[in-house]
Amino acid sequence: MQVHLNPPLEPGSAPQLAAAIVAAAADISDAALDYSPESIDVVEDIVDGFRAEGVSGEEMAESLVGFGCYLGEIMTRHIGGAWQPATAAHPTTAPFIVVLPDARECHPIDWVFSRLESGAAFSIRDLYAAAAADGTDSGLGT
Repeated sequence: MQVHLNPPLEPGSAPQLAAAIVAAAADISDAALDYSPESIDVVEDIVDGFRAEGVSGEEMAESLVGFGCYLGEIMTRHIGGAWQPATAAHPTTAPFIVVLPDARECHPIDWVFSRLESGAAFSIRDLYAAAAADGTDSGLGT
């Protein structure tokens, strides 16, 4: 997959890519993304809308990467951890992942692509909750 982003696709650019998708989502669909765990539902709804339109991951790659960076930023802000290069042992869609304080690896960019491919059968919300379960933030209220 060829993705042309500015800033480039690297761990240090994830916060900027997340901020760009927050602004784009507000402009395009009036979506309020506030970096709260509850806003994961909004991301799932947006990606489900892409799926309903029949677009592919390739067609929406830049947006999907942006939403994945946004999800990773929720994780780093509420659970902890940091963006790091992906290891060769675990190939991912993007060359970076979130590594939690307990060394668990999370792949929020892959999660977004999987949601587009599988729809509601693939729950980003559940993955976040599982990541948060051993972290500092239960994250998702009832």
